Amino acid sequence: MTASDQPSSPKRSKKEDNEDHNTAPEYRANSESPPPPPQRPEKYDPDAISHSVKSENISDEWKHQAPYKIQEEGSFSPKYEASCHCGKVQFQLSREKPLDAKYCHCLTCQRLHGAPFQWAAIFHKTDLNFTHGHHDLVWYDPGSKSTRHQLPCKISCSHCRTPLMDEGRNMILMYPTLIKWAEGKKGEEDRKKFDASCHMFYNRRVIDVKDGKPKWTGLNESSELIDE
Repeated sequence: MTASDQPSSPKRSKKEDNEDHNTAPEYRANSESPPPPPQRPEKYDPDAISHSVKSENISDEWKHQAPYKIQEEGSFSPKYEASCHCGKVQFQLSREKPLDAKYCHCLTCQRLHGAPFQWAAIFHKTDLNFTHGHHDLVWYDPGSKSTRHQLPCKISCSHCRTPLMDEGRNMILMYPTLIKWAEGKKGEEDRKKFDASCHMFYNRRVIDVKDGKPKWTGLNESSELIDE
């Protein structure tokens, strides 16, 4: 059959030709519009998955360890009650006098507390018992800037963001300003038990504190003393 013998086709407009040319072959036979281009698969990130798994494991572990483990009734004799500003987080202390108390003038404490220095009292983790809100906590590690629960870290209320304590590997450094002191002479006597023994990182101070206490350039007993 010659070209002249072939049946003639209906005449097509230029617009129809262009549309036919620009449409993928598999969609020319019907009026459905082509599907959107396939999305790029998410990049496999083993570190992210590992982080997620670790976070889940950590969130399960800390609940059963001091200082977060709820003490059994009758096994804990509270001496002090304390709370964050909004009251969502509340806890007790069983030790009448801290192991030690210190003023820290390091830049991290100044920035995170929004104050000239930090006042912290040292306790064993088992000296503390949360009575409310131990699920309303957030953590922060100033070294790695991580918000995961890893030691050492700083603990705050997740609602009002009140700094509550520093958690180390064996001890906690809680902030005596959170304690609900008794009224009158009893409260004054209790507060004296929390008097700081020294100043740390005093060379970073923003105000002078002439109180006669030892003042160290870094950690106490492992740095140089500064004269008042």
